[in-house]
Amino acid sequence: MVRRIGILFGMEDTFPWALIRAINERSEQEIEAEPVEVSYLRDKGSARYDLILDRISHEVPFYRTYLKCAVFQGTRVINNPFWWSADDKFFDNLVAESLGVAVPRTVLLPHKKHPPNTTSQSFRNLRFVDWEEVFQYLGFPIFLKPAYGGGWKDVYRCKDGAAFFDAYDQTHDLCMMAQEAIEFTEYYRCYVLGRSRLHIMRYDPNQPHHLRYVQNPPPMGPSLCLRIERDALALCRGLGYDMNMVEFAVRDEVPYAIDFMNCAPDADLHSVGKENFEWVVANMAEALIECLRKPESFEPMGEWPQHRAKRE
Repeated sequence: MVRRIGILFGMEDTFPWALIRAINERSEQEIEAEPVEVSYLRDKGSARYDLILDRISHEVPFYRTYLKCAVFQGTRVINNPFWWSADDKFFDNLVAESLGVAVPRTVLLPHKKHPPNTTSQSFRNLRFVDWEEVFQYLGFPIFLKPAYGGGWKDVYRCKDGAAFFDAYDQTHDLCMMAQEAIEFTEYYRCYVLGRSRLHIMRYDPNQPHHLRYVQNPPPMGPSLCLRIERDALALCRGLGYDMNMVEFAVRDEVPYAIDFMNCAPDADLHSVGKENFEWVVANMAEALIECLRKPESFEPMGEWPQHRAKRE
């Protein structure tokens, strides 16, 4: 019996089609990969796919519900739509610390403006923020960014209090984090697939978008390479993500995990470059085939409950 892998995607073109071809070339006709097809959902249905790779449900709520229903019907979904719906970047920092991964000092802030359908009475439990205490804890410059979100949207670098409040005023009803800025000497992005396959890419976030993946970078020091490998794998195992991109900023030879909730990471040929693209296509294809050949019971979340650190 042929098993099916479905790829759920949106506007991207290069990665999904290349991945489908790579799976079908490797599967020896026991597995077929294809784009997911979905219409309306019935409350009584059956799963069409044995496994789905999700590249778009974080932007389409209908797809997120579809994927949760698919899990209920026995489909394995990468990444887990239940955990992905519950996860946030501030919580991820707590997980990182429990795993021994260095992260910037961070605080979670109340919404600048009331979310829809709320009033001041909705926040009777909330107390005013002691901004001097926040600024003293973090130090300037400070990055202000959403606790839920990605793609460098609504991210501000604030050099002082005036710049911070000007940026905060623009965040409206978003839930924001304020984070210590890591003045880095090196920056890396790492693909982590199947919680075991890792590819480190030198990255320069200060360059124009099409030049950020550094071509022919200088070699990494062996100790830094080992630390980044250990931390990236530990984060994805702890959080339970089978496709992720982990970002590290290196300060004083210490890699700080800056962003590691990239569950549908950039994999476009024209963005990441030919070498990185070929790696992610080949290794994602092999990881998905392995997932089907070695089925596992449903996992509500990653391994983080086993690693909770006692916080003082």
